[in-house]
Amino acid sequence: MAKKKQYTEGELITILNLNRIKESETPKMQEWLDVSKLILDDYEQRTFDDAIKRADKNIDGWNEEDLKMKFLSHILPLGNLVDNGRFMTYYEKKISGIVDGIELSVKTDFMVAKGVMSFHQNPYFHFHEYKPQINPTGEPMAQLITAMLIAQSINKNGKPIYGAEIIGQNWKFVIMQGRDYCISRSFDSIDRQDLLDIVAILRKFRYILETELLD
Repeated sequence: MAKKKQYTEGELITILNLNRIKESETPKMQEWLDVSKLILDDYEQRTFDDAIKRADKNIDGWNEEDLKMKFLSHILPLGNLVDNGRFMTYYEKKISGIVDGIELSVKTDFMVAKGVMSFHQNPYFHFHEYKPQINPTGEPMAQLITAMLIAQSINKNGKPIYGAEIIGQNWKFVIMQGRDYCISRSFDSIDRQDLLDIVAILRKFRYILETELLD
């Protein structure tokens, strides 16, 4: 079976008439990033301190699995992105869909979706994570945008899709609505304030998911 083409971000913009817009011009992104100062309880603070200390010392030498298991697996629960009765979290799931007659397929590193056990339905959030350098098998942002386009084709409800690109210690948050997508500034996850903001932004997404996105 022939391998499906992995598009670059520029190809996706051109072929599917996407519009990449600035953070300051997007009310949805401003709303998402507008978070209050985060106060952690004692257990959360210990988890946070251990995670950032570990990353600060070692993140440059981590591969993708190290990054996932030694850092992201601690940050996601702090951000309240864990399974509950209304949505599930999935790792390394292949998703596919047809957008403007083009068949797209991608493996999403992490996904929040409505589902039952291993069966996922409506996707709401994706992230793609990589080592500090660009992954040789494809552009991380292009793969994230592909996942978001596929999510739109599955959901068919016109609601925005949320996500994040993570390259080593650097996080960028992304929102796609229609053919417009917005990319936030970069957050440095080994900077204490930026990491607190990352956790707060993930918690804000949980709130948005439960109040605006879930049926």
